[in-house]
Amino acid sequence: MLDVHPDITQARTPDAALYRDPALFERQVRLLRRAWHLPPAGLGAEPGSVLPFALLPGVLDAPLVLTRDEHGEVRCLSNVCTHRASLVAEEAGCPGALRCRYHGRRFSLTGRFLSMPEFEEAQDFPSSDDDLASVAVGQLGPVTFTSLEPVAPFDALVAPVRERLAFAPWERLVFTDCREYVVAAHWALYLENYLEGFHIPFVHPGLNQVLDYATYRTEAFANGNVQIALATDDTFFHLPPGHPDAGQRIGAYYFFLFPAILVNVYPWGVSLNAILPEAIDRTRIRFESWVWDASLRQSGAGAALHAVEMEDEAVVESVARGVRSPLYRRGRYSPTREVGVHHFHRMLSAALE
Repeated sequence: MLDVHPDITQARTPDAALYRDPALFERQVRLLRRAWHLPPAGLGAEPGSVLPFALLPGVLDAPLVLTRDEHGEVRCLSNVCTHRASLVAEEAGCPGALRCRYHGRRFSLTGRFLSMPEFEEAQDFPSSDDDLASVAVGQLGPVTFTSLEPVAPFDALVAPVRERLAFAPWERLVFTDCREYVVAAHWALYLENYLEGFHIPFVHPGLNQVLDYATYRTEAFANGNVQIALATDDTFFHLPPGHPDAGQRIGAYYFFLFPAILVNVYPWGVSLNAILPEAIDRTRIRFESWVWDASLRQSGAGAALHAVEMEDEAVVESVARGVRSPLYRRGRYSPTREVGVHHFHRMLSAALE
């Protein structure tokens, strides 16, 4: 059902069971457990800060906490007390340490067990099992990513972004705002829409005016792909000599990092999108804006993100209704316009199989 031919001119899309079969969805959840994810922004800049959050509520429900230790290093820890499983941190702040409010067990911001009342007579205590479990983290500029069981190193995942955007002032990025959307659709349907510019002239009249659809292209790499859009207005990157796209009026780079991270880079900064499945037919999308040039925020391809998102959601939810039809099974790909979708389906099918 999930086999996708490597030749896009011959390939058919995965069977519609991908979007509606509960057993297949459970396999997708196991895949997401091993993926890299974008935690919510908001960890304080001060040493001693903490930010609790749940990773993929509804499917993984993993309580985690970001911490910034006394040296300023960001860590991600289990937010579950190693005594009786109460949550250790329940609100963001700068407590300097972690203390379970149930029985008073304390941990450092590195996760190390510190103290526990009424345990003087316990033998072989404490041990490493009393420390909070540590979760893998990675950094892209000031942005933190995390994974419970990473199947690939973070640096390998983001290497194409760093290489293509090495000229960008990542150190100047400042978090400015966050917006969340809930889409009544399977998470892969949302990604399929993102991964092609084919629909732009039909769905996004405003975006179509500032991007050159004729030159819109997709380049695939091992762990994802990038869509490159040339600008028709005056909002584009001024690329340095020697850059692979030097001399082109690039208005946006749209990076997809398998399986569920979107890094959209505009002349004003970066829009990071976290794809957060909540159920087989419901997906939460978190948009975070990180800005390095606020003067360009209201121009070009990245000026009207909310309006574009509303247009996308309307068609994605229409597709979500369509794939439930007993009369639909599989489709075909446009060899010129759906390279990214085909590449995603190949990666997803291989991972699930």
